[in-house]
Amino acid sequence: MSSDPTSADDSPFRSERIARDEAPQFVLPLVARIEKAAPPARTDALETAARAVLTILSDERSLGDGEWAQAMRDWQDARIRKVVRRARGAEWRRAEALPGITVTGKSAEVRVFPPVPLDGWPKDLARLQVSGTDLDDPEPPVDADPSAPVLWLNPHLDMSAGKTMAQVGHGAQLAWWELSDEERTAWRDAGFALTVRTAEPAHWRELTSGGVPLVRDAGFTEIAPGTTVAVEGHGRVGSLPRLRRWGGDESGAGEAAVEPLENEVSELS
Repeated sequence: MSSDPTSADDSPFRSERIARDEAPQFVLPLVARIEKAAPPARTDALETAARAVLTILSDERSLGDGEWAQAMRDWQDARIRKVVRRARGAEWRRAEALPGITVTGKSAEVRVFPPVPLDGWPKDLARLQVSGTDLDDPEPPVDADPSAPVLWLNPHLDMSAGKTMAQVGHGAQLAWWELSDEERTAWRDAGFALTVRTAEPAHWRELTSGGVPLVRDAGFTEIAPGTTVAVEGHGRVGSLPRLRRWGGDESGAGEAAVEPLENEVSELS
């Protein structure tokens, strides 16, 4: 198993004050492209945000002596904060010009950036809106893929799309921490296949008492402190089929998208 940057007794997702609160605090910025005339489907935006978090965690620039590695370490040594903002038109083009990675879904685009200090946001990101990220699904989502990890949402909560995108990003990160290096490679090669769905109440009770990784929100925005996401099936990543990739470039300014070979806002702690 890979080394875990946290433990059950010192988790950055706990609501009470812990030693991590004494460290300098950083935030992982994510920007969702939400054009007025063509907003993405809600579930696709959630899944794309989760994959964006996994993409930057696995990027070579985030590892070892990479250019983002120190920022990633500083961020994970403190509370794990994510902020989701929205952009369209010229705002989106300015955001894409900054160092980061754009991840695309079926209808969604999310750009993730290396962590920044809480009070040190780049100007072109700081001016973007956090609130008002309301998205819908034109059609009900199909059943969750049983062969891939599922990020189950708490059925008793009503969260904005931005808040929920940050929460599922937390869930994806918890799953990542649980995996061995070999499993992480397999998941990356599968394009970080996952689904996000809202659990039925009875299933939610089973999940939250079954020992799976859980995201516990600190309650700073929108909701009271409590469990928001349960991660089921992260151990299945080793058997996922490989996907063919295209797009993206050395600067991270391109898209990170995937295609099957055969047979692919809110601040919280």
